[in-house]
Amino acid sequence: MTHEQLVILGSGPAGYTAAIYAGRSGLTPVIYEGLQPGGQLTTTTEVENFPGFDEGIDANELMDRMRKQAERFGADIREAMAVRSDLSKRPFHLWFDDGSEVCCDSLIIATGASAKYLGLSDEEKYRGQGVSACATCDGFFYRGKRVAVVGGGDTACEEAAYLAGLAEKVYMIVRKPFLRASQIMQDRVLQNPKIEVLFEHNTLGLFGDNGVEGAHLVHRKGQPDERIYDLPIDGFFLAIGHKPNSDVVSEWLKTDEQGYILTEGKSPRTSIPGVYAAGDVADPHYRQAVIAAASGAQAAMEAEKFLSQQ
Repeated sequence: MTHEQLVILGSGPAGYTAAIYAGRSGLTPVIYEGLQPGGQLTTTTEVENFPGFDEGIDANELMDRMRKQAERFGADIREAMAVRSDLSKRPFHLWFDDGSEVCCDSLIIATGASAKYLGLSDEEKYRGQGVSACATCDGFFYRGKRVAVVGGGDTACEEAAYLAGLAEKVYMIVRKPFLRASQIMQDRVLQNPKIEVLFEHNTLGLFGDNGVEGAHLVHRKGQPDERIYDLPIDGFFLAIGHKPNSDVVSEWLKTDEQGYILTEGKSPRTSIPGVYAAGDVADPHYRQAVIAAASGAQAAMEAEKFLSQQ
């Protein structure tokens, strides 16, 4: 078992930015990449809203550049995922899926959040080719096109309303005969002429030779009047929620009912001194790379200050 000053769990924009800032402040951060090196951003294609790239940049290239920048400032990047933790006392103790163990004086949790999917094989087949879990990230690519949003809650309504400002037509695929969203959000989508809500619909699959070209839908599944048909669309957006990847530390930290790590005010400080949360694991609202990166910088600055006072 090794003893480190600072460990960072996660290798998305928050984790890599935390490592860059920590390295530049004289620390030697150790990053554990986790299950998805580069984070959830790598499930999309081109990123056009990250500052500094006026013509956009491939998501994987962006994360590769962040990784190299973190290494340039001394980050020790390891291919493992934390499976257990003991944050009851310092140094904090972590166990990983490769059998290794480490103790650390400070910890930054940047493990992100995973979008919930329907579980269709076609979602994986067309990921980055018409399937997305972020309208703000990918909506621009569907200007003047026809898209579908899956879900009936506030998030789905927000995504549909956002996409309606870009797309020619937006369908909301809702499995229930009603929307679960707040009344104001329901009114917003139901009164928008570009949005059509398909109540009591389920998605059976997707099709297309060059990316998504349509969805196989069923209306009133299992009912006598069940109807199966194909809906021509260019994009398929999931808006059925996210699950924060906080299980490995949730025993020790305060979280909300969904599992997002709670922090103090606008800071990345958690309920345990020396432990910080950055990025989507503590952000149920924005889920943007630039915001995650900023919170990673904050976490590193807090960790450096904490360690200098010990």
